[in-house]
Amino acid sequence: MQHLSISRRALLAGLAATPMVGLLSRPARAASGTIRIVMKDLLTTNPEDVAHIGRIEEALAARGHDISIEIVDLPSEGYAEKLNLMLLSGDIPDVIYFQGGDEQIAQQGVLQDLGSLIEGTEHLAPALWPHNTARMANYPYLLYVFPARTKAPVIRRDLLEATGLSAPASLEEWDALLRAIPGIELDGTTVSHGIIAPNNTDEMDAVFDPAFGIDRTWMQDEAGEWIHSRISAGEREKLAWYASLYADGVLDPEFVTSNWEVKEDKFYTGQVGVVMGTAGPVIGIYEAKMAQVNPGAELVLLTPPAGIQAIDVSKESRGFAIPVTTEQTEAVIAFLDFMASPEGQMMDRLGFEGEHYTRDGDTLTPTDKLGAWYPRFVYDNPNHYQPPISPLSDLAQASLQQGVDNFRADNSFVWPADLAAAVDGAETYYRTNVFRFVSGELSTERDWDAYVQGWLDAGGQAMIDHAKAVL
Repeated sequence: MQHLSISRRALLAGLAATPMVGLLSRPARAASGTIRIVMKDLLTTNPEDVAHIGRIEEALAARGHDISIEIVDLPSEGYAEKLNLMLLSGDIPDVIYFQGGDEQIAQQGVLQDLGSLIEGTEHLAPALWPHNTARMANYPYLLYVFPARTKAPVIRRDLLEATGLSAPASLEEWDALLRAIPGIELDGTTVSHGIIAPNNTDEMDAVFDPAFGIDRTWMQDEAGEWIHSRISAGEREKLAWYASLYADGVLDPEFVTSNWEVKEDKFYTGQVGVVMGTAGPVIGIYEAKMAQVNPGAELVLLTPPAGIQAIDVSKESRGFAIPVTTEQTEAVIAFLDFMASPEGQMMDRLGFEGEHYTRDGDTLTPTDKLGAWYPRFVYDNPNHYQPPISPLSDLAQASLQQGVDNFRADNSFVWPADLAAAVDGAETYYRTNVFRFVSGELSTERDWDAYVQGWLDAGGQAMIDHAKAVL
C-alpha cells in the first residue's frame, strides 16, 4: 500500500496543471463548460447511460446552461482501487463518485466543502434527507442525496408459506424461521441454507445487531465506561448465535467467499431462503429479477427483530465530490441542482417515457421495466418532491419506509488521520476473528477474553481513548 505522503505528492503533481478557482456559494444564473464525471456503473458502453446524459444536457440547455457532460469510463469491478490509481495518475474529473477511499483525499485538502456550495440552491439543498444534513455537518466533502442505505430482509412468499410459520417479529421467531428453511423444495430445487450475506456479516449485523442490544457503535458497560460495540456482551451473544446457525448449515458456509453477485444468484436460484438488500430500488430489482427467473414468484418483506437500525451519520460512506482544482464548479452545481428539480427527478427516478412508463394525457402508467431502472444522481426527499407515479413497487417502497421508520442516528464519528492505522488494525482484527468465531474455530465461551485483549492491542484501545474524549 502506498504511503499517504506519496499519494499526496502524486495527487498534487497531477493537479498542478489545473488552475485553482474560488469557492462559490451557489451557481450563477447560467453556467457553461464541460464537466467530466466518473461514477461506478455509469459507462459509455451502456446505451441507457449515454441517452440519459444526453437528455440531461438538452434540459440544461433549455434552462440557459451551456453544459456538456462527459462520462469517464471506469470498470465497476474493483472501482475504488481503480479510481485511486486514476487520481494518482493526475486524471482528476470534475465530479468524482467515491465508494470509499475519500477520507485520505479530503484530508489533503483536495476536495471542496460542499456545504457552502449547495447553500441557497433552488432544489438541491431542500432535497436533502435528514441523515444527509447530519452527515454534511460532520463531513462536508461527499454528497449522496439518497435514502439511508438500510438493509431490508426478503424471502419468497411461497417459501415462507412452505415453512408453515408466520413472518417473524422476535429473534426467537427469526431463529425458528431460518432453521425451518433448509430442506424445503421449491420448483424442483431443494433450498440448502436459510440465509447468506456477502463477504462478511455486515448485512446480517444491520438487521440483527439491535436484537442483541447493539443499537449504536459506542456503548457503556456496567461500570458506565465507554466501550466499542465490537467487544460488548451483545456482540458476544450475537456471534454465538451466528456460530450456531453456521454449525447447523442454516448460514451458508460459503458466505465469507461469496460476493454480492453470488449472494443474489443463490437467492434467485433457490439455494438460500433469505437475503438482505438495500432498501428501496435494490429491493425493487430483487423483486423484478426473482419474478423473471421464477415466473409468479413474489417476495415478502421481513421485519428486523428489534424494529430499529442504527445509522451512521458521521459521514457519507459513498457519494459525489468536487475537487478544489476544477474550473467547472459552477457548472457542476447547476447540474446537481437540476437533478434535484422536478424535471430532473422525473428523468432520474422514472427512466424513459415509452420504455419505463407510458403517458396518456396527464396519466402516467409504469411498465414492467420500471423496476429495473435506478436513479443515477439524486433521490429526492419525499417531503420536497414526489414523482407523479412511484418509481418503486409497493414492496420496494415498503422497504424504504421501513428504513425511515427504524432510523436511529448512531453515535459514531469521523476519525482523525493519526488514528487511521489503529482503526484499520482493530477492524481487520475484528473481521478476521468474526469468521473464526462463526466457523467454530474460536469459541465465545473459551476465547472471548483473549479476543477482546487482541482487539484492544490491535488498535482498539487507542480508539476507546479517543472516543472517551469525544463522547
